[in-house]
Amino acid sequence: MKRVFATEANVVIYPASGTGAWEAALVNTLSPGDRVLMAETGQFAALWRKLAERLQLAVEFIPGDWRRGADVAAIEAKLVADKAHAIRAVCVVHNETSTGAVTNVPAVRAAIDRAGHPALLMVDTISSLGSLDYRHDEWGVDVTIGGSQKGLMLPPGLSFNAFSAKALAATDRATMPRSYWDWREMLASNATGYFPYTPATNLLYGLAEALAMLFEEGLPNVYARHDRFGEATRRAVRAWGLEIQCAEPADYSSVLTGVVMPEGHSADAFRRVVLERCDMSLGQGLGRLSGKVFRIGHLGWFNDLMLCGTLAGVEMGLALAGVPHRKGGVDAAMGYLVDAARHALPRAA
Repeated sequence: MKRVFATEANVVIYPASGTGAWEAALVNTLSPGDRVLMAETGQFAALWRKLAERLQLAVEFIPGDWRRGADVAAIEAKLVADKAHAIRAVCVVHNETSTGAVTNVPAVRAAIDRAGHPALLMVDTISSLGSLDYRHDEWGVDVTIGGSQKGLMLPPGLSFNAFSAKALAATDRATMPRSYWDWREMLASNATGYFPYTPATNLLYGLAEALAMLFEEGLPNVYARHDRFGEATRRAVRAWGLEIQCAEPADYSSVLTGVVMPEGHSADAFRRVVLERCDMSLGQGLGRLSGKVFRIGHLGWFNDLMLCGTLAGVEMGLALAGVPHRKGGVDAAMGYLVDAARHALPRAA
């Protein structure tokens, strides 16, 4: 897992969903009443905020429009204004699953450094780890949160914390109650090849196989493959004449693409048609995007033909559901994928 996180730091594995790893990151490093700075990028950033508030942390939430990554300038301004260094952590979601927008983590790190602020940087990579390029050490992240059910291609049930020496040192000052999530207990048992409680053994075997698959393909190739799928999907959406939920091209996700339904049409009704007529499940709109957006996932164990089949199902569904659109989205995606394949072919001697 250190190779996937691109770190030499500690990595611990919990039998838990990603929500457990969120909680572990906070309770190991913070105390009740501590201030944390979070950025609203979508439903999962909002849920992490809710969890933090339940832990009696004082959350300063930078509002967002759910159409782009975290507002780096706003983060920097908040940190510069915090002369007393009361903010203990900056928490951002790398890939916002509800919207298809990515936060520029190196830019957030640079903002913290420019402000000369000692806050910990915590990053949720639950939907990006193993699919998007991510570099825990190089990007100066203190705690990275991961999950098994997205780029690692497993069922839900494993979650991860990678944490820096600075984050580990913070455990000595943190007074948040913790037992199941305690890093120190995990590290002590892991050092001898064990866990402090019963591990999810079946999922660990699956994880070993998933890692073998990723390393066989090569992580740079995995990331390039996802980038290719993201661009092909966006070309299809534009060809249909539909709107991409992420409004900032620099923040486009290669993990999934959120698509805005035309005014007067229900995304859920459209998804139901696709499920019933094409036997394919599309992601629903979450939170404030409920009924307004559908999501096309293109991550994990996925190839060009699977993407073309997915986009064909969407285009058929648009026609069957009577959603206004132009034809040719699948053709646009296929044209891009063919060109990409040609460029990847070895040249003749």
